Amino acid sequence: MNQTRPNLIYVFADQLRYQSLGYAGDANAHTPNIDRLCAESVNLRQAVSGHPVCAPYRASLFTGKYTTSTGMVINEIRMNTNHHTFADVLNENGYHTAYIGKWHMYAAELGNHYDPKNSYIPQGRDRLGFNEFFAAYNFRHEYMTGTAYYHLNSPEKIYYSKYEPDEQTDMALGQLRRLSDAGEPFALFLSYGTPHDPWVPENVPEKYLEMMADKEFKLPPNYLPDNDPHADNWAKLSEKERGQLTEWMRVYYAMVANLDENIGRLAEGIRQMGLEENTILVFTSDHGELFGAHGRRAKNIFYEEAVRVPLLIRRKGQLEAGASRDFVINTVDLMPTLLSMMGLPVPEEVEGHDLSRCVAGQEDTEEGALMMCTGPTAAWGDGNEWRAYRTKKYLYAVYRADGAELFFDLERDPYEMENRIQDTDYAEAAGKMREAMYAAMKRIGDTFEANTYYQKNWVENRIIMHTAVL
Repeated sequence: MNQTRPNLIYVFADQLRYQSLGYAGDANAHTPNIDRLCAESVNLRQAVSGHPVCAPYRASLFTGKYTTSTGMVINEIRMNTNHHTFADVLNENGYHTAYIGKWHMYAAELGNHYDPKNSYIPQGRDRLGFNEFFAAYNFRHEYMTGTAYYHLNSPEKIYYSKYEPDEQTDMALGQLRRLSDAGEPFALFLSYGTPHDPWVPENVPEKYLEMMADKEFKLPPNYLPDNDPHADNWAKLSEKERGQLTEWMRVYYAMVANLDENIGRLAEGIRQMGLEENTILVFTSDHGELFGAHGRRAKNIFYEEAVRVPLLIRRKGQLEAGASRDFVINTVDLMPTLLSMMGLPVPEEVEGHDLSRCVAGQEDTEEGALMMCTGPTAAWGDGNEWRAYRTKKYLYAVYRADGAELFFDLERDPYEMENRIQDTDYAEAAGKMREAMYAAMKRIGDTFEANTYYQKNWVENRIIMHTAVL
């Protein structure tokens, strides 16, 4: 291949937390292929999800903007197309594209996931610039044959003949062969649905459950027996669900083992096709999962189990294999950073930072990450909104409803069990974090609105009609 501009292969899982990988120290994780990829990559150890929910993350990924500018304030609403997107830049610079897997930015109903009017993303701007191969579905969380399906260029459902991640990997390898044969630069995005719940044995092949049979799963050290009063209904746990947490973990880790096997197959295919030298390979996730930590399940919260995600970037011969970086990188930073690494222009409207020199080890930054929740996971309603600011040492957060503040020393208290907001020894540090957070909000025009503000002013029938004008 004679092209000079690098290809991009961007692989992201759904609900895979940083803590549940072998290279991060989890003894229950069976992730030899991901661990091997880590040894070949730059490991960005402080990557966070700026809005740890499926649809808001994807909107930020493809626009480089915060939720308060994309309008994707909850799940199960439809993205507006008035953005200069990641795929637009690729198209404008001669890249071929392929998108495979979960999309989660097209629904206009709460529920009714399986109706093609919600699951099929039609050709045109609703695909945000992915104009070539597009094998996707809006969202659902069943992965076995007979239930899992995708769409191409019609509402017709095409059912997978294998476990969904297995066939998606086959599809990705086929697209890589097609794209590499053309001899022109390309970008492939592979959006796996796993290891998102439901964590029931019927949702993962028996082979991977057997791998977990002798593992001991325990409640997290920061488990709380009562629900967090700030939690939305998706984050609350019933007594029955609390009794299922460790078995949920077993299925979750089985899904991760399958995911790892597919990452291994993908990496081997890239090697066999001779793509390693001129391809940027990214492996990451949209957000994590709490499994009872802090009295919560699911995501949509500033705690480490929800926001901290794996982020591995490999470019052989260009990036230092096995290097670890400790600067904080946020979801909105991914688009400008990767475009810069590819030698492509970054749209002026992007709100994230180009951290490509930090990835390469040429610079460092002490800048933190602004993180946010703009409402319940998928419903309209006020009371759950928060803002947070995270550096590699501290986390500051505040709830809109009652003004409750939290401040954690992440180095001394990695499980965030001691709120230091009233501790005089931390008063200066907390004050600086609070100030940095509000300065970051001001820069993007975030006025910390209630969730229903967006429902009343930006959204009609769950379709985003208006977004911020800065």
